[in-house]
Amino acid sequence: MTAPDTAVRHKLTALAAALRHFHSALLDFARGEYEFLHGPVKGPFALYSLVVNDPAFQWLRPLSGLMATLDEVLDAKETTLTERNVQDVRQALGLLFAGSDTRFAEFRAGYARAQGDPRVRETEARWRATLDSLEA
Repeated sequence: MTAPDTAVRHKLTALAAALRHFHSALLDFARGEYEFLHGPVKGPFALYSLVVNDPAFQWLRPLSGLMATLDEVLDAKETTLTERNVQDVRQALGLLFAGSDTRFAEFRAGYARAQGDPRVRETEARWRATLDSLEA
């Protein structure tokens, strides 16, 4: 690894961690919505099955996919990362949250419902601050 690669990897690793906390907060919110309508989820395996199969959790998939792609990029040790990778992640997050991209309207609707949750707001502020700190 080169020094620039190590710096970019460090930046993206910090962002990935912040996004995981945000995703966890969104998942907890979605679980709360689900349990309000259907009763308690009976354990982590039942929750996993719901996340994968139930339409009530489908709105989280675009963020989940983005995070999986970011993890794949970070796991590719033979690939040299550059500031272009940081720009790509910034652009992908921009599209996910941009009101003009209709492909992610369902995500934004779920996200809008979740914004009242204090943990969602706190973890969102953290990943956005981390993203803002990534100088391109």
